[in-house]
Amino acid sequence: MSAVTSIAGLLKVSAEKKLPLWKTVQLTDCAEQDMSEADSWEKMKNMLSVMRETDQSYDSRRRSLSGLSGGDGGKMEDYVRSGRSISGPLVGEIIAAALRMGECNACMKRIVAAPTAGACGVLPAVVIPCGKAMGLPDERLIEALYVAAGVGQVIAQRASISGAQSGCQAEIGAASAMAAAALTHMAGGSSEQIANASALALKSLLGLVCDPVGGLVEVPCVKRNAAGAVIALTAAEMSLAGIESRVPPDEVIDAMREVGEKMSPTLRETAEGGLAATETARKFRENR
Repeated sequence: MSAVTSIAGLLKVSAEKKLPLWKTVQLTDCAEQDMSEADSWEKMKNMLSVMRETDQSYDSRRRSLSGLSGGDGGKMEDYVRSGRSISGPLVGEIIAAALRMGECNACMKRIVAAPTAGACGVLPAVVIPCGKAMGLPDERLIEALYVAAGVGQVIAQRASISGAQSGCQAEIGAASAMAAAALTHMAGGSSEQIANASALALKSLLGLVCDPVGGLVEVPCVKRNAAGAVIALTAAEMSLAGIESRVPPDEVIDAMREVGEKMSPTLRETAEGGLAATETARKFRENR
């Protein structure tokens, strides 16, 4: 099975071969990597395990070397447990999980780049809590990771997953699209609904700049993981309700590439614009 460079192509191959979307992605990857299906499955299973282990090993007392990150995941956990959360326990846990994973990355713990380290919190924050709430077996979650990987691969090929190249829309935006697709699969959505969910999420984050304070993947990156996770949930819900993206997924991805190309270099991970150029950010750099 040859490489697929579009969401439309993935859907076409799936329909022609009468395969679920996740299986199409797996077989495509196996062909590219010269890997057996069993080895591919074990590799993806390990990624799910790492996501879980990192989340479970989160320590709210730890702080990053810069002092910019740490403890917020614990604060969100406590808030959710208090019963005061406006959005309820599931959404609250998604937010908390994204913060925990983002802080683990900032504290140099082991994470899964999904698709990047700076956006590592979005996908697990959606897949793990929702999988638990829905009572799904690990096999279903692993399938969802394949779906996410397929979307991420197309974005990487047609546009970018690099903040330095296309801004944070290419990192948190791509991660949100991947998570929306994964969750839609978990909920039993069709291939078309999976594709629509990815488009709805990505186009909601078009133009998001990469402006890390002090050049570190901490502020605003960690909190953006939480926002990207909630956008993924929203996109999946809309798609499952039958709401479609008026612009096809591949065109949304192409638009993201175009926006990235037009984005000022000061807003592409150079820490020269946006939040990185604020008075508070300048003072932080001076005092480091």
